[in-house]
Amino acid sequence: MIGFKKVPARAILISFALSILLILMLYVDIETSEALPIEEIEFNEKFSKELEQTKTYQIHEVEDGENLSIIFENFGVPLNTAYKIFRLDSKNIVANIKPGEKMRFEYSGENLTSIEIIKDRINSILISLNPEIVFKNITKSIELVESYKGGIIQSSFYEAALDADIPEAIIMDFAYIYGWDVDFVFDIREGDEFHVIYETPYSEGEKVKNGDIVLAKFINKGKTYYANRFFTSKSKKEYFDEEGNNMQKAFLRAPLDFAYISSHFNPNRMHPVLHKIRAHNGVDYAAKRGSPIRTTGDGVVSFVGQRNGCGKEIVIKHSNEYSTRYCHLENFSKGLKKGKKVLQGETIGFVGSSGLATGPHLHYEFKIGNKRIDPIKVKLPSAEPVPQNLKLSFDTLLNNNKKSMEEFNKLSPKNNE
Repeated sequence: MIGFKKVPARAILISFALSILLILMLYVDIETSEALPIEEIEFNEKFSKELEQTKTYQIHEVEDGENLSIIFENFGVPLNTAYKIFRLDSKNIVANIKPGEKMRFEYSGENLTSIEIIKDRINSILISLNPEIVFKNITKSIELVESYKGGIIQSSFYEAALDADIPEAIIMDFAYIYGWDVDFVFDIREGDEFHVIYETPYSEGEKVKNGDIVLAKFINKGKTYYANRFFTSKSKKEYFDEEGNNMQKAFLRAPLDFAYISSHFNPNRMHPVLHKIRAHNGVDYAAKRGSPIRTTGDGVVSFVGQRNGCGKEIVIKHSNEYSTRYCHLENFSKGLKKGKKVLQGETIGFVGSSGLATGPHLHYEFKIGNKRIDPIKVKLPSAEPVPQNLKLSFDTLLNNNKKSMEEFNKLSPKNNE
C-alpha cells in the first residue's frame, strides 16, 4: 500500500499568510488608483471666407441646323441672360455660329459663369457673365517654326518626299508651285533632287494648321529651279523664281496630281475601242477612279454634261480664246453648271470611264481658238513678275533664304552619316 507524506503544518500556515497578503495588496491598489481625466477639446475658430465653389465645364460641338437659342436652352442658360447676349450682339458676331465650331460652358457650382465660342484653334469669343455680360475676342499667340527637308528621287517624287518625312500638305504645295512648268510624272528623272524650307504655326505647343513653304529648290534633269515666297501686298502671297518671274502661269501643266500619261497627243492614233485611225487631239492621264480633276486655269464653264464618245465632259472657256476640255468623268463637282466661274486648281469633277473608254482615265484637251494644241508642249503665258519697286526687297529675301537652306543642308542628318 502506497502512503502520502505528511506536509508540515508550519509550511501550510506560511503559504496561507502570503496568499492573504497578496489579495490585500491588489485590493488596496484598485481602490487608490483613479481614472485618467477626459480631455475636452473645443474649436472656436471661425472661417474667414467660404469654401470656393467647384469649377466645371461642358463642351458642345455645333451641329448642322442648330442655332444659339436651341443650344442655350439645352445648356440651361437663363432666358434673361440669353436675351441680354442677343441684345448686345448687334453685329451678329456671336449669333453667326457654324457647324463644327465648339462652345465651352463654364460653371462655378451650379452657376454659369462664362461661354466661349471656339471659332478655330487660334480664335475664339469669350462671353463673361459675372458681374456683367462682356464680349471679348481672344487670339492665341502663334510661333512659327521653320523646318528643312530634302531628298533624291528614285522612282516618284511623291514617294521620295514621303520617305523624306515631308508633310503631305507641303508635298502637294510643292507640286502645285512647280506644276505650271513640271509634270511630276512625265518630266521626273531618277536622281532629281528636291529641297524645301517650310514654316509651321504652333500655339501653346500645338500645331494649329498646315505649314507654308518659304523656299523650294528643285533640280530636274540637271537644271536648278528656285521658288521663293514673297508678299507683293499684305495679303497676297506669290512664288517667284531667281529672276523674279512669277512661278504661276495662266494654266497648270496638268489637270491631275501624280497621274501618268497613258496616251499622248497624236493625230494618227489607232482608237482602242473603234479600232481605226482617229486623231487623238489631247492627252490621256491614267488615274484611279474618283481621283479629283482640277481646272488648269481661271474661266467660265461653257458646257457640262454627256455627249458622244467623250462621255461625261466639261468644257471651260478662258481668256484670250483659250479653252480646255475634260472627258470620261465619273461625276461632276457639286453645283457645277454652265456659266459658273471657276478658279485655277479648283476641283471640277472626278476620274471615270464614261463614254468610249477602256478604263478609268481623263482625256484632256487644250485649244487656242479652233486649233487643238498639245498640252505638254504648249508654252504657257506667265502671271505678273515681282513689281520693280519691290525687286530689291525680293532679292535680299531670296539671298537670305538661300543661305538658310545651305545651313540647314549642312546640319541635315544625311550629310553627317
